[in-house]
Amino acid sequence: MVSKFQRSWALLKCSVQVVGMNKRLLLFPLLFFVFTLVIIAFFLLPILFVGTGHAFGDPAHWKAIAHRWLVWRADGQPAGLTPAGYVVAVAAYLVSTFLATFFNVAFYSQIINALRGSPVSIVAGLRLAASRWKAILLWSLLTGVVGLVIRAIEERVGIVGRWIVGLIGMAWSVASLFVAPIIVMEPESSNPLQSLKTSALLLRKTWGESLLGYVGIRFGELLIFLGSIVLLVGGVVVTAALHIVWVMAIVFVVWLLSLLAFMYLTMVASQVFLGALYVYAAEGIVPGPFNREQMDVAWRRKRGG
Repeated sequence: MVSKFQRSWALLKCSVQVVGMNKRLLLFPLLFFVFTLVIIAFFLLPILFVGTGHAFGDPAHWKAIAHRWLVWRADGQPAGLTPAGYVVAVAAYLVSTFLATFFNVAFYSQIINALRGSPVSIVAGLRLAASRWKAILLWSLLTGVVGLVIRAIEERVGIVGRWIVGLIGMAWSVASLFVAPIIVMEPESSNPLQSLKTSALLLRKTWGESLLGYVGIRFGELLIFLGSIVLLVGGVVVTAALHIVWVMAIVFVVWLLSLLAFMYLTMVASQVFLGALYVYAAEGIVPGPFNREQMDVAWRRKRGG
């Protein structure tokens, strides 16, 4: 087990190296976050600030908004959304799903470029995703509907049923792991079911050690987090003993920002690792700076496969 985690840590370092040589990769999740805020504002602002005959600071305004979009029980507790509320919620969910898939495809297109030694470009990534709009739309509709169905079932079954549905949702997420790079590399295919099938078949090849790579990344994050906690506690104890409160505040802020930066970096690196697995599994090419031994461990075909 120790050797497996060591290999996973080595894969993480290679992934971070790719990010270090292609720093524009760090911008894609931030860009997605900004556009997500725009979408949220697009749907929420007309709802929250529509005219009700009351001032925005008046509690009666917000009460009127609540009664417009929510169904209320006799005891005064909300029982769910109105039909119009459900329409808006579903539309927002599907649009956000499309946006997530769009930026994921753009992201992976540039991850694959980076792994091949080609320049990384945000504009090129967005342009490629735009050229795959049909495949992205169909996949977004499929995964959006599946997500809505899973959520609806969870609301109507007991604890055991929710546990089973949760496992089904997890299996769906795992099976669709390679869909984004498939959309990037197979422009002629827009069938979402075919993309899911191809992703599942590739997953069978990488099952085991490939997922251990993710476990290794998470394990590495945990070790760094625990080590940072020790350093933080030590810094707080020292500054408290010296009665230097402002230094304690600075230590905490530096710790928090450093931890967030590290978690963000490893999140991007994990996507690079997944992209490397896809390239090797689909094309048999060892993407730099990984080596064949690392990929052979992380990518195992079944005999005869």
